[in-house]
Amino acid sequence: MSHPPPPLVEHHRRLRLLAVELRRLRRALPPRDRLIAGFTYGLRAVIAASLGYYAAIGLGLEQGFWAAITAISVSQSNYAEVRNSSRDQFIGAMIGGLIGGLIGMGIVLLGHYHYAAYVLAVIVGMMLCSVLNLGAAGRISGTTTTIIMLVPHSGAFWQFALFRLGEVTLGAAAALLVSVAFDAVERRLFKDHRSP
Repeated sequence: MSHPPPPLVEHHRRLRLLAVELRRLRRALPPRDRLIAGFTYGLRAVIAASLGYYAAIGLGLEQGFWAAITAISVSQSNYAEVRNSSRDQFIGAMIGGLIGGLIGMGIVLLGHYHYAAYVLAVIVGMMLCSVLNLGAAGRISGTTTTIIMLVPHSGAFWQFALFRLGEVTLGAAAALLVSVAFDAVERRLFKDHRSP
């Protein structure tokens, strides 16, 4: 008697099948359509990045480029995907910022740096996201912890973490706004004109 595969194994198998099907569907588009889709995607991303960057600079955040990077990384082809990606980005940055900031402050209080503390912080953040079923946020948590604990900066760890979260929020919000605008324009342009 055969036993079904463990749920995690089956989940990964299904994800691989979906990824293969998605690649096949994208390749099936004519080159002209892929060019238009790529242009539109790039335009969404650069507008969102510009909005996020200038909003961060306008608010006095010195590293507005993190808002631009976030806006590009969450940009997708529709609002629902941008919303989900933005949520993961925000939650991951919040968890990574909290863990990186707290452990970073602990290291400062102890008077020396331990690479093992960084490793522990990344693992704890990613485990927490996994337990909370926020897999994609785990990558962002690890990235944020890495930025907070390994990128040289002046000032307190908590301040750096707070600024990073603010920049991520601005970038994600910019991507959401641009996505809403583009989706509205696309609905008007590609509206089905057939009579009921």
